[in-house]
Amino acid sequence: MNLKDPITIVKAFNDCINHQDIDGLAALMPENHTFIDRDGSSHGPKSHMVEGWKQFFEMFPLYKNIFNQIKADGDRVFVLGFAYWSEKEPYDPVIWTAIVKDDLIAEWRIYEDSTDNRKQFNLS
Repeated sequence: MNLKDPITIVKAFNDCINHQDIDGLAALMPENHTFIDRDGSSHGPKSHMVEGWKQFFEMFPLYKNIFNQIKADGDRVFVLGFAYWSEKEPYDPVIWTAIVKDDLIAEWRIYEDSTDNRKQFNLS
C-alpha cells in the first residue's frame, strides 16, 4: 500500500537519477527492485542495480531525465520525456513506466518513444 502519491515517488527517484544520488536511489528501491531496459532485458535485484547506477554515472556523467508528461493509474506511473546523455546526444525521446509498491520503485522500465507505445500508455 502506498502512503504517498506514486507520482511524487517517481519524481523523487528521477531527482536522484538527475543528481547521481546513489544513496537516494537505493533508499527508493526495494530489495527485489527490477530495472527493464528498452530492449526488454531485466536487471535486479537492488544490490545489482546500485552498482549498475554507479557504473552508469561514471560512463555518462551528464546524464539527466527530463519529464514532459506524467500520469498515474493506481500504482503504475507513465512518463513521457527525454534523456540527456551529453552535448553530442542532447535529446533521446523516451517513455518510462514505474510500478510503485509500499512507497518504493518496484520496477523502473524504459520504452522507445513510439506512436504505438504512446497509444498503449495513453500519452500524447
